Amino acid sequence: MSMQPGPSRYVLFGHPVSHSWSPFIHGLFARQFDHVIDYKLCDVGPADFRRAVIDFFVEGGSGANVTLPHKPAAAEVVNELSARAERARAVNTIIRRSATELVGENTDGVGLVTDLVRNLGVAVTGSRLLILGAGGAVRGVLAPLLEQEPREVCIANRTPDRAQRLCSEFSDLGEVSACGFDDVDNRPWDIIVNATAASLAGDVPALPPRAVGPDTVCYDMAYGRGDTAFMRWAENRGSTRPCKGWGMLVEQAAESYLLWRGVRPETKPVLDALVRL
Repeated sequence: MSMQPGPSRYVLFGHPVSHSWSPFIHGLFARQFDHVIDYKLCDVGPADFRRAVIDFFVEGGSGANVTLPHKPAAAEVVNELSARAERARAVNTIIRRSATELVGENTDGVGLVTDLVRNLGVAVTGSRLLILGAGGAVRGVLAPLLEQEPREVCIANRTPDRAQRLCSEFSDLGEVSACGFDDVDNRPWDIIVNATAASLAGDVPALPPRAVGPDTVCYDMAYGRGDTAFMRWAENRGSTRPCKGWGMLVEQAAESYLLWRGVRPETKPVLDALVRL
């Protein structure tokens, strides 16, 4: 791959974005290959997002990541969407083919599946999988999860109608059911993925008492220093396998790096470094 003069420039667009560990993660990735990159954060509001993306690439930017709240808007800015991004109706990675040709990809779902299957050794295939929430985060990961062919998938949401719409939209990839939190099947699920934003605010959906068993993998897509509210809730319910979304963060970043640079970094040393922070 031909190197551009000077460091290749990458950016994460978000609002807010100052809390992000992406520059740290991508810096460690680059070191593995002796790549020289410049990865910065760009806090930009929704009204200025489109112009900021176009300016960045016109000025020679090599690639971009996109986080909340801009992922759906990013799908409108690029010239072309991958099949995954089209499914998700959201873009978290922008690849520059030329100054005027930008491709949108979504690596969130692949990042989640890689973390579950490879890092945590969770068997998604043949499992009973419960997903909490029906917003954009679920839309981004649903197709890669269904490709693993779980035995049963249920999307539980405060408003079941919203979950039902997602089920209809993804029904060609596998059978998915929808319900409210109260109506979740009251026996242990194999995997519960929390994709609600509530955990960051300390709230956890009120699920039936026996939905969590000792072997239930309770995965919170949110992350931060220490345990999340959902992880503590899972432990209190008897789960021996509460996990947070650090691995998903690092694995989706590695997929982005592969799309930009043609090589996939080792993620274990980066995960180890994050744990030590």
